[in-house]
Amino acid sequence: MRAHMRHDAMAFAEDLPDDDLAVVTGGATLDTPAGRLSLTIHHSMAPLEAGWRELEADSWNSLHQSYDWCCAWVKTHGNPLVLVEGRLDGQMALLLPLEIERSFLLRRAQLIGSPFTNFNSGLFSAPFRRAAADIAPHDLEALFVEALRDHVDLLSLTHVPLDWRGERHPLAALPHIRNQNASFQLPLAATMEESIAPLNAKSRRKKYRTQIRKLEAAGGYDHIRPTQAGEQRALLETFFQQKAARFAAVGLPNVFQPPETQAFFRMLIESDRGGSDVPLELHAIRLKGEHDGKIAAIAGLSRKGDHVICQFGSIDDSLVADASPGELLFWLMIERSALTGAAVFDFGIGDQDYKRRWCNTQTEHHDILLPIRPAGRFAAMTHRGMTRTKTLIKGNPHLYALIQRWRAMGTSGQPPAKSDD
Repeated sequence: MRAHMRHDAMAFAEDLPDDDLAVVTGGATLDTPAGRLSLTIHHSMAPLEAGWRELEADSWNSLHQSYDWCCAWVKTHGNPLVLVEGRLDGQMALLLPLEIERSFLLRRAQLIGSPFTNFNSGLFSAPFRRAAADIAPHDLEALFVEALRDHVDLLSLTHVPLDWRGERHPLAALPHIRNQNASFQLPLAATMEESIAPLNAKSRRKKYRTQIRKLEAAGGYDHIRPTQAGEQRALLETFFQQKAARFAAVGLPNVFQPPETQAFFRMLIESDRGGSDVPLELHAIRLKGEHDGKIAAIAGLSRKGDHVICQFGSIDDSLVADASPGELLFWLMIERSALTGAAVFDFGIGDQDYKRRWCNTQTEHHDILLPIRPAGRFAAMTHRGMTRTKTLIKGNPHLYALIQRWRAMGTSGQPPAKSDD
């Protein structure tokens, strides 16, 4: 099937004056076996909200591309937007909420908020997901290149599972490379006992009872999930403090330090619309007794339908460390998720020991890299080279540990403390 393209030459979106940001700036069309697919480029979220929310309601689509998540990031970071709207025979079929990241002379289009997303899908309708397999890969590439060529140099969609919940990603035919990191999940059953049965359940139950006994001996604890705005903000500030101390202890830069990043998370906890999908909710272990009122562990969860994702976590090493309050908090959150109908507890991307102890499922992630202009070809080649190098390093535990020590000593001048956070 040959592509039939329509293209409107326009200036780069970030060069437009502010009052023109809502202007549609071109696109392209393609005749497919399922009908005519048209892509249109927008630079403002508001005109797309109704269709956006309709697409995000599909349980297959990631919460990280939801309107509220993206809106919080856009308001706190202000990067230029290139929102790709796709319609199949006039019906909204896809939405890629992209922002432009500048690096020297390169303009990279990435999914909004990519530095803090664990699972990216974009937004696609079920009919388009079924139809996408019949679109010739060359035609799909040409369609996106034509639509984006006056806006960016590279389309870079990172942390994308190409196979998710029994469906192939509709953009899987675009050029991609396997990301060096997988994500880790625990499938949930109706009860905690059923959920941990595939794991070393006996050992896990024993550890849980030991944690409870140690905390009770220290005066007890509460598992809290604040719902009042003031309590949520206070707990989030405690998380920022704990995480800063933790990064300093292991000699790594604090990715939560930038004011715009902290503002983003503050906005997320205030954007809960009261439905079944939750952008961010906070859980914590609050101690009683000699440490009354102190917070030993914190975690932030998001929920999209029956998919729960852990966004972040922190612990206070100075409080009952031998009771492993972080591990206990995971038990309590997983148990609650199972009892409230969740099917998957997702620990997010990145290989860490505690995730392997909890999870029996790994999901491969890929980075989709489509050069749009000549500069994008070099950037895609560089990205692929770096990814292959990181994969090689992470595949060698001794080399990876050595590089981690060098990195930590280069940051702090001291050997890193052992970390399982």
